[in-house]
Parts: sequence; structure tokens; C-alpha cells
Amino acid sequence: MASELAPPPPSRPARRSTTDRLREALLTLAERRGEVLLHRETAWASITFAGTRHRISLRFAGPAAVAAGERLIAALPEHEFAIPGQLVADATVCEVEHRLLPEPQLLVTCELLLLEEA
Repeated sequence: MASELAPPPPSRPARRSTTDRLREALLTLAERRGEVLLHRETAWASITFAGTRHRISLRFAGPAAVAAGERLIAALPEHEFAIPGQLVADATVCEVEHRLLPEPQLLVTCELLLLEEA
């Protein structure tokens, strides 16, 4: 006698965190030409707000990637991010380093302050 087993439930995609969404939004703004070297997140709070501060370093290698990195530098401070449940209160570029050899490279470090929306 053959027993019938119910098919397994469909697997759900892994839930993306705010950190994942921020990194994805930043890489999209960087035209998918940057590589995340470092992403540090720390809790942040004031009397009226709570959130997180993110420090992200990106490397852009090659002439086309360097050009995309320079566009990121210009666009970041005024960019309107769409991250559910979060408001990007501040986005700044705090370090930029150009390297020419062995190929053109641009290293960009930025800081972003995310506030939880009430």
C-alpha cells in the first residue's frame, strides 16, 4: 500500500533586514559597479528618535566603475532612499581615495543615519 505524502510547503525567501535593504539601495545608486568592503552598523538614539548609523566603504575598480563611483559621490547627499519603515535622515561621503595603479580605483566611505519611522 503506497502512502501519499503532502508536498512540502513552498519555501519562503529569506527576510531581508534593513541593513540588507540599505546595502542594496546603495549598490543600485552606485550602478552596481561598487563592491562593499566594509559595512559597520551601530545603534543610534536621541530623545525623540531611534535608529542606526551605518558606515559603508565601497571600492570601484576600472574606469567605468570609477565614473559610477564619482556619480554616487555627487548624488548621495540629496538621494531619496525608499527603505520600508526607515527614513534616511543624513547621508554623507566622509572619505574618498583615488588610486591609479595597477588600475584606476576609487575607494568611497560614506555614513548614513537611518531613523525608524513611527
